[in-house]
Amino acid sequence: MGYKKSFGKILKEHHPKDFRRLLAEIDMNYDSISKDIAFVSDSQNPLDKRLGLCAYFLAVIKVLEKQGMPFDGIRKICLDVACEYVRPKNFFQKWAKQLPVKFINTRAGNIFLKVLNRKISVRGHPDGFRATVITDKKETFNLGYGIDILECGICKLYAKNKAEKYAPILCEVDKVTSNLAGLVLVRSGTLANGADKCDFRFKLK
Repeated sequence: MGYKKSFGKILKEHHPKDFRRLLAEIDMNYDSISKDIAFVSDSQNPLDKRLGLCAYFLAVIKVLEKQGMPFDGIRKICLDVACEYVRPKNFFQKWAKQLPVKFINTRAGNIFLKVLNRKISVRGHPDGFRATVITDKKETFNLGYGIDILECGICKLYAKNKAEKYAPILCEVDKVTSNLAGLVLVRSGTLANGADKCDFRFKLK
């Protein structure tokens, strides 16, 4: 739950008078929503671990929606939180975020991708993710790494809570995290926007 600090900072900037009350309501909402992702702790699919943060975003969205905030306002706060959370706080964090790119085409990197593919290609839970790693350089702008999300746990969680229209906001966060890794995200579609998969492809900056 280390990400709560980022939520608190951004909510304080946007709602300086009410942010403590909002955070209390968000925590209450999260306690309820978290029951839908109780399977995460036992899931063998590492992508499912993302659902804790995504469930907290959903709690924020629910509270802000209840306050009457329009979609664009909710989107702005969510993206501000995401940028604050992933922003490197020092030189070491900035360096560490760019390490995976250098690691991909090493022998150890190839082994890691095979292990990763084996884990994420199997659904750990019906409400979780299922994906496949793409290593063909012709399909990955010569990088040797891409990923297709075939089932999205975020979409399932948001649909279950009647908030599917907000799921695409979290897709936008992928561009931010890719940029920090020294990559440009190239994607033709996402499950949240009606495509049959989320095709993550990357180009070196």
